[in-house]
Amino acid sequence: MKQYATTLLLASLFLLVTTGPAMGRFSSDSRPGYSLPEVATASPAYCMALHNIGKMAIGVSNNSSIGTQYSSSGSQDCFTGELVPNCAYPKGTETWYLYGAAFWIGAVVGRDTLVSVGQDGWHSAVDFHPDDAPLGNMKYRSTIDPSKPEFEDAVSEQDYIAVYTDTFTSGVSGLSIDWLDHRPHIPLHIEVTQRSYAWSYSYAEDFVLFDYALKNIGTQRLKQVYMGVYVDADVHHDMLQANGAQDDICGFLHKARAFYAPYPCSEHDSDIVNLAWISDNDGDFNTLPGCEVPHVTGTRIVRTPNPDSLKVSFNWWIGNQDPTLDFGPQTKKKYRNYGTGGTGTPMGDRNKYFVLSNGEFDYNQIFTASIPPLDTLWLPHPNKRVALELSKGYDTRYLLSFGPFDIESGQVLPISFAYVAGEDLHNDPYNHQNYLEDDYNPTKYYDGLDFNDLSKNAIWAEWIYDNPGIDTDSDGFAGVFDTCNLGGDSSIGRINTLVDTFAGVPVTVICTTWAYENDSIYAIKGDGVPDFRGANPPPAPKLWAIPRLGAITIRWNGTRSETSPDNFSQALDFEGYRVYMGRDERLSSYSLVQSYDFENFNKWVFDDTTGVFILRERPYTLQELRCWYAPDSCNDTLWDPLDYPRSKPFPFGDSVFYFVAQDYNRSVLANYGDSATTGIRKCYINAMKPTMEWVDNTATIPDTLRDSLLTEDGYFKYYEYEYTIGDLLPTVPYWINVTAFDYGSPSSGLPSLETSPTIMPAVTYALESIDSVETKDLKIFIYPNPYRLDAGYRAAGFEGYAQDDRGRPDDRVRRIHFANLPPKCTIRIFSIDGDLVRELEHDVHPSDPLANHETWDMITRNTQLVVSGLYYWVVEIPGAETQIGKLVVIM
Repeated sequence: MKQYATTLLLASLFLLVTTGPAMGRFSSDSRPGYSLPEVATASPAYCMALHNIGKMAIGVSNNSSIGTQYSSSGSQDCFTGELVPNCAYPKGTETWYLYGAAFWIGAVVGRDTLVSVGQDGWHSAVDFHPDDAPLGNMKYRSTIDPSKPEFEDAVSEQDYIAVYTDTFTSGVSGLSIDWLDHRPHIPLHIEVTQRSYAWSYSYAEDFVLFDYALKNIGTQRLKQVYMGVYVDADVHHDMLQANGAQDDICGFLHKARAFYAPYPCSEHDSDIVNLAWISDNDGDFNTLPGCEVPHVTGTRIVRTPNPDSLKVSFNWWIGNQDPTLDFGPQTKKKYRNYGTGGTGTPMGDRNKYFVLSNGEFDYNQIFTASIPPLDTLWLPHPNKRVALELSKGYDTRYLLSFGPFDIESGQVLPISFAYVAGEDLHNDPYNHQNYLEDDYNPTKYYDGLDFNDLSKNAIWAEWIYDNPGIDTDSDGFAGVFDTCNLGGDSSIGRINTLVDTFAGVPVTVICTTWAYENDSIYAIKGDGVPDFRGANPPPAPKLWAIPRLGAITIRWNGTRSETSPDNFSQALDFEGYRVYMGRDERLSSYSLVQSYDFENFNKWVFDDTTGVFILRERPYTLQELRCWYAPDSCNDTLWDPLDYPRSKPFPFGDSVFYFVAQDYNRSVLANYGDSATTGIRKCYINAMKPTMEWVDNTATIPDTLRDSLLTEDGYFKYYEYEYTIGDLLPTVPYWINVTAFDYGSPSSGLPSLETSPTIMPAVTYALESIDSVETKDLKIFIYPNPYRLDAGYRAAGFEGYAQDDRGRPDDRVRRIHFANLPPKCTIRIFSIDGDLVRELEHDVHPSDPLANHETWDMITRNTQLVVSGLYYWVVEIPGAETQIGKLVVIM
C-alpha cells in the first residue's frame, strides 16, 4: 500500500522557508510533503459514485479524481452505499487496473505560473472541492427507465454530474505548500462541471466518457492554459497487492488497425488513436492461479477547445524518494532540473506546468535501457543497472496533457476524454521472460503485445462522442469519409488534409462523398459536434418476479421494447427476448433459460469486387423471402431459405446469396400448444395490438378502448408475457432478468445488441409470495434451524455469494433466514434468559420480490458473533398476531 507524508506543523514550515528546498534520499515507503494544518471550517459535499453499467467498474468523485484512492469521500458509493473497487476489469473480479487518476490544469496568471490538481500522487494535494450540500451534491441520471425522475436529460445509462472549483484556500484537508515557492495553494479560480457517461452495450461497455466544461470564475484572464489527465495504475490482483505497484509498464499507442474498414482495406488501413496506456509488465501469468492481470487501460482525448493549434504532451515517470529511482524521460533540448535530485516527479507548480506544457512525447517505458549514452534526442539514465530495472517495470504513472489556449473571465471551454480498457494485451505468458533472456530486446517484447481490443474500444469511444457520418448541427457537413479503392475507376469528391495534432505530422486522408463502380466509402470521423450516443438495443422490458414455493414466475411487459426505434438509426429493430437466471450479480453467473425471437433470416450476397459474401440489409421474414424467391411465390411452403447455406448458395439472376437464421428463430409461443418452440407465453393471447391517436406529439388512447387494451397497471396487454422457472431451491436467492435484443446494423457492421442481464434484475427466493402468504394464512419460519458451524453452508453456496461478501471471513457472511414475512414487521432475537440479542426492522414495499424475506447476520447488537445455544425469535406484525419460535445455534 502506498503511504504518504504526514502534515507538518507551522514551525516546520518556517524552517523550510529559511533553509530552502532540499530533497535527499527517502525510504521507499514514504513521500515528502509540505501541507498546511487542516482547519475544519468548510463542509464540501464530497461524493464517490460507481460506474458499473458496463464491463468496467470504476469510481468517479466530485474532487476531479477517478478511482478510490484519491477520493475525498472514501470508497463508498454515495448513491447506493456500495463499496467502490479500484477499477475492476472485468467488473466482479478483484483485478485492479487503477490506483488513482485526477485532472490537472495550469496557466499563467499575471506573473505567476499556477497549477491546480485533483491529486499529484506525491503530496496528496487536493486543490478541487465541491460546494457545501445541497449545491455541491453530485447528480445521477439514466436512460434506462423513462418512468423514473433520473431519466430526464440523461445521456447514457449511467450519468454522474459533478461541479467543483479550485477556490478553497483553507478549511479543507489536503491543501499543500508549493515545494518550490514555499507558499500555500493559489487558485486559478476555475469552476469545473464534470459529466461522466457509461453504457452496457457490447461496443461501449469497455470505456467511460468524461466531458468537462471549464469556466473562468475569476476576474483575470488565464493565459497559456494547459490541461492534463494524471494516471497512476498499480495493476494487480487483490491477492498480490504488496507488489502491485512495482511492475507496471507504460507507453503510448499512436495508430491502430482500422477494424471498421471494408475488406481488404481493413488489412492495411490504420486509424490514429493517440492513446496513453499502462499495464502490468507480464500479466502475472506465473503467480497464483486466478490472479492474472492480462488486460490494459488507457486514456484517449476526444475533444479539446482548439484542436487546430494544439500541442500535446505525453510524459511518464517513476516516483520514488530515492533520486536514482525517481526517473522520467527528458530530452537534451528541454532538460529541466526539478531541484529534487531526480528527473521524474515534478514537485511544485512551476515543475508541474513544465510537464503539462513541454510538448514532449516520451518513448515507451520498455525502451528505457535502450537509450544509448550518445543518443541525440534523449538523456539516458545515468545508471545502466537501474535503467534495466526500470525497463522491466516499476511504479509508473503518466500525464497526458494539451494546450495552450486562453480563458477569458466568464468564458467556458470544453474538454472530453475516454478512460478505456482492453482485453488480453498479454497473450503470451513468456513474452516478458523472453525479453529478459534476450538481452532486454524491447522491440521483440513490444511486438508480443496485442493492442487490438484496446484500440478498437478507443475508436468506439471517439465514435460515441462524435458519431461518424452524422450531421449533428445540420450544417451540411457530416464528417470525414474515406474511400477504399478496390480496383477500377473512381472519382474523388474531396481531399482533406487532417493534421495529426498529437505528433505534429500532417496526414493526408482522401475523402469522398460519392464513388463509382469499385470504391467503398466509409465514415471515419464525425462532424466535430458532440453526440454522446450510439446504436442501442431496444429498452429492457418492465419486469416482475412472482415467487412461489419451488418456482418463480417472471412476468414482463415489452411495450417500450417493441415500439422504440433505435436512437441512432431510427429503425424499429426489435428482435426478441431472453430470460436469464443467476445465483449472484456477476454476469458470468447468469445462464440463459429461455428465449423468444422473430422468425427471420439474413441474406449474404456475393460481392464480385471483393470476392466475399457481404451482409448489407436487415433480416427478412420467411414470408418476404418466399414471395421473392420461391417457385410458387408466397404460397410455396416447401421452399426453405435454410436449404441454401454457404456451401450451397442460391443463384438468382446475376446474384448469388445464401441464408442464415437470425438468432434461434424460436418464434412460436407456448400459447400454441404442441407447435410451440419456446416456453414463453403471452398473458393476453386475444389482446389487440394497440393503435393510438397523436395529439401535439403525445400518444393518446380512446377511452372506449382503455379496458380492452390496458392492464390494471396501465401497460398494454398485447406486449405482456410470462415464463415460469420450476424445480428451484427455496433456501437460496435467485437473480432473474429478461433482456431485449435487436438484429444489429448490417450496414455499419454492428452485431446484434442486447440489454445486460445484470441491470436491474429481480432478486427473490422461491418461497410463497406476499399475497400467497396472506391468502393461505401461512406461518413464519426460519432456516437453517439448527444452524451448524460444520455444515459447510458457504461452500454449498447458501451464504457468502454476494459481491460484498467475497473476501470477507466466514463469520461475517453467516445468515439466518426468515420466510413468509409480511412487508412490515419487527424481528427480535432473545437468549434463553430473555436478553435481547438483536432487533431487525423489516420494512419493504409489497411489490419488492424480497418483501417476504429477511436475514440475520448472526451478529449481536453489541457487534459480536453469537455463541452456541438456544434462542427465541419473536416477530411483531402491526395489526396482527405476534409469532414466536425457537432457534438452535451449534458453533
